[in-house]
Amino acid sequence: MADLEFNKDLIFFDVEADSNLDALDKVANKLFDLGYVKESYIEAVKEREKVFATGLPVEDFAVAVPHTDVEHVNTQSICVATLKKPVTFEVMAGAGEKCEVSILFMLALKEPHQQLAMLQTVISLIQQDDKLKAIYESKDKELIMKIVEEELAKQSEEA
Repeated sequence: MADLEFNKDLIFFDVEADSNLDALDKVANKLFDLGYVKESYIEAVKEREKVFATGLPVEDFAVAVPHTDVEHVNTQSICVATLKKPVTFEVMAGAGEKCEVSILFMLALKEPHQQLAMLQTVISLIQQDDKLKAIYESKDKELIMKIVEEELAKQSEEA
């Protein structure tokens, strides 16, 4: 996805949140402040989470991949945020199951058909425990950028 923005400004560490909606609110507001999304994105991503859960439990901790409809996006981007302490999300297609999420991969996409491809990229990344652990434990934005960009490149080669 050549037109996807991912840079150091889109990586946030130790976001403090009391709940999943609080985490979504704080990270979505950062995207809005940077101009990547419209103000409507903030509420839209929280409302979508209530209907379509995005939590994904993996080996050591869980991640969430929140996103919403394309009309709320200015510039396509992916944002990575680690949480200071895990918050509870419902599991994606998990019939009410819950997981304790430590990392958000927040998506802001302008093309509806790209959501599935981007979700596949993130799922591929989080299935690699070493890379996911590096993202969670690192405070090095360069390292995180390298990990995510490698995965994006790998997925676009396979597409």
